[in-house]
Amino acid sequence: MYSLRQTLLLVMCLSCFSATFAQSPPSAPLPDGLQTISFDSPAVGRRMKFDIVLPPDYEQSDRRYPVLYLLHGYMQNYTVWGRNLGAAFYARNIGELIVVMPDAGNSWYINYAESAGGQRNHWEDHIIEDVIGYVDANFRTHARREGRAIAGLSMGGYGALMLALRHPDMFVSVASTSGALTHARQRADAIAQQRPAPQSRTAADSPELARADAVISQIIDIPGFSTQEERNPLGVDFATVEQARAYDPFQIIYNVPKSQLPHFYFDAGLSDGLINDAREFMQVLLLNDVPFTYMQTQGRHNSEYWRRSVGQFMPVQNEIMQRALGNRP
Repeated sequence: MYSLRQTLLLVMCLSCFSATFAQSPPSAPLPDGLQTISFDSPAVGRRMKFDIVLPPDYEQSDRRYPVLYLLHGYMQNYTVWGRNLGAAFYARNIGELIVVMPDAGNSWYINYAESAGGQRNHWEDHIIEDVIGYVDANFRTHARREGRAIAGLSMGGYGALMLALRHPDMFVSVASTSGALTHARQRADAIAQQRPAPQSRTAADSPELARADAVISQIIDIPGFSTQEERNPLGVDFATVEQARAYDPFQIIYNVPKSQLPHFYFDAGLSDGLINDAREFMQVLLLNDVPFTYMQTQGRHNSEYWRRSVGQFMPVQNEIMQRALGNRP
């Protein structure tokens, strides 16, 4: 069973999923500077992929660069930021940072309490250990907190904030656009009230989804992890209230000393129901005198809004990293 809020989020995700189908034919050329990397991820026991955008002068220089990790939303994948939402354009325009766009399926970026079907669903470890470890080992990065930022949209906005707070030694900046920030709290409440976990959407739910899934799976092209059914983790996300709360940004922020908190950036569209999540977290920061950047503008939970948003938060996060690295006056 779905709550009303979960149903609305799934409807919005389905709309975005269909938009991706319309905008990303398999033969579309890659944006300048973008390449796709395939690598083994022990955390999830799969061959995985991520898109990466390198600065224009990367091959001609011996410089090291800060890295921004962009997390996709529910029912999206590693291709959406760079190929559909303008992240590659803005990254190349800035020209002094690496942008990495990993994939985590519909996992909410957590380590599952229990996995089923022979799967290994440690998606937090996939990002923190495997993706970041691979990038730092194979590209000229500033492999430390001052040179690393994370951001995401919707499910990825939750994931970015949650990961930044669970690993404050890893990220100097975090950004959430249209973030579903209360996800873990809602799961904790559902567990406490013994309500069943929400069911995942599959291609069988609608002909529109099935048509989109058939095309997008060709673009994703990860063996055993390309269709929506394959990308829904099997198992139990949180077995107890305590496990859910351990992934709740509204709880775990109090575990991090103020001096170790990253810079926070939040935005959401005024016509997006998830704006209330951003406003609620902003109140937590206000009450505790924590610096942050907040923006709300006209817009909905859709690609049009996120294309504008990435052009706003990426320069902010780049400046935070460049200053932390001592590259600004």
